[in-house]
Amino acid sequence: MSNPYTTGLDKTAANYVPLTPLSFLDRTVSVYPKYTSLVHGELRFTWEETYERCRRLASALQKQGIKEGDTVSVMAPNIPAIYEAHFAVPMLGATLNTLNTRLDPEAIAFMLQHSEAKILITDTEFSPIVEKALSLLPEKPLVIDIDDSQSDVYGKPLGKYEYEDFIKEGDPEFEWKMPEDEWKAISLNYTSGTTGNPKGVVYHHRGAYLNSMSNIVDWEMPKHPVYLWTLPMFHCNGWCFPWTIAAAAGTSVCLRKVDPALIYDLIAQEKVSHFCGAPIVHNMLINAPESVRSKKQHLVKGFIAGAAPPAAILEGMEKNGFKITHVYGLTETYGPSVVCEWHAEWDAFDSEERARLNARQGVRNHVLEGLMVADPLTLEPVTPDGETMGEIFMRGNNVMMGYLKNPKATEASFQGGWFHSGDLAVVHSDGYIEIKDRSKDIIISGGENISTIEVEDVLYRHPAVLEAAVVAKPDQKWGETPCAFVTLKEGKEATADELIEFCREHMARFKTPRYVIFGPLPKTSTGKIQKFVLREQAKQA
Repeated sequence: MSNPYTTGLDKTAANYVPLTPLSFLDRTVSVYPKYTSLVHGELRFTWEETYERCRRLASALQKQGIKEGDTVSVMAPNIPAIYEAHFAVPMLGATLNTLNTRLDPEAIAFMLQHSEAKILITDTEFSPIVEKALSLLPEKPLVIDIDDSQSDVYGKPLGKYEYEDFIKEGDPEFEWKMPEDEWKAISLNYTSGTTGNPKGVVYHHRGAYLNSMSNIVDWEMPKHPVYLWTLPMFHCNGWCFPWTIAAAAGTSVCLRKVDPALIYDLIAQEKVSHFCGAPIVHNMLINAPESVRSKKQHLVKGFIAGAAPPAAILEGMEKNGFKITHVYGLTETYGPSVVCEWHAEWDAFDSEERARLNARQGVRNHVLEGLMVADPLTLEPVTPDGETMGEIFMRGNNVMMGYLKNPKATEASFQGGWFHSGDLAVVHSDGYIEIKDRSKDIIISGGENISTIEVEDVLYRHPAVLEAAVVAKPDQKWGETPCAFVTLKEGKEATADELIEFCREHMARFKTPRYVIFGPLPKTSTGKIQKFVLREQAKQA
């Protein structure tokens, strides 16, 4: 039987338009051109001005040969330039690669080479790291320096252009185009795994559009929110919030670095309504002096994600006048894709019980089509008893396109028609999931992913180290921190401080172990190190 609901007409420009977050900027500038878009120190831009700057940047990039399929990398803190790049780069059909400013030169060099970046826009604060990274590349991208007026750390210029001079060369009336296909790459984010080099996670326009809109719904975000950039925009494109704030015609309050005193000042001065961050950021706000905390006189809403937040942090934030929503996700899911949806009846519970409920990861957000905890081999869902563990699986439009130039890893992560998160969790009787462990050895410290194998590789390079294993140790401030277990070579000596300093010299400081424990490593009969034993030991150390 034929389908009676047919019109005899295929999709046309009148009834089908590819989804892209570029449409958010296009609409907002036409409706609210004079509303404040960005605040950065004394600088204040309207949406009209931000739109012009984005068009100028896109035009200037095109003059340098950037076209569809090319990669533009940005190494910058939360300042106007990185926000503008979230629109300007995809205006050309190019892909935006935001770089983690906390990484070492070797990692930055790998990402620039792997992504085949044609242009690198970099803040001069990071010149020492970038200069070394560039020295490791056989072919160097064109470098554009950002000489930010709000920076108190200035490095030497490395490029041919300074950012403000560069965009002045662009056309403010540049005619950019919407993508013809929503299944085109919009951004590239690198995530650390437990083996080898980081993987490049590719986002498409459709997923970025939908997850940006879901942020508004999940947070019940009103028109014109004032959003403080405590979350790095290099993290999963700021969890899609550069595009979310454009959709909501909000104001982005820039922040070069996380400073509790400055955060409270900006909350009071700019009437900040929303912010995001890892548990460590919330912990810093809780533990700020009373004289600093008292500056905030209104309710502020926050998203918290990263390492599973201790209930004590959630309780502390509530007492401090913040309303916190707990979300969970991965780089592969555009940031938050699971949310601990609040129930009105929970308001009747005491603060400790409310915090316990809110510490669970929750349920799928509005655009994640499937979420389950299941046996990793059979994909059979676990019993929702709050005890039976399984792996978290996801599917939907806010799951990545795949890993760049890594079909083997992509295929493995999508086996069975689900994205395999590698995180182990339980399902409670109300359907809310709660993470209990990780099948991978990734450590999430202050919202940053740390590969244990990468740390172990550095330790093995020390002349006194025979064996090394690194696991996560719970930490009140950072959520988790690396703890190294080391066996020394016979006749060799090394102190914990010496090994820690050695790691600092050879990798990013945030990846360095804060604890080193000496002794023989527990192993299986086949010689494999038993990390689950070490994790328990680390908890007690």
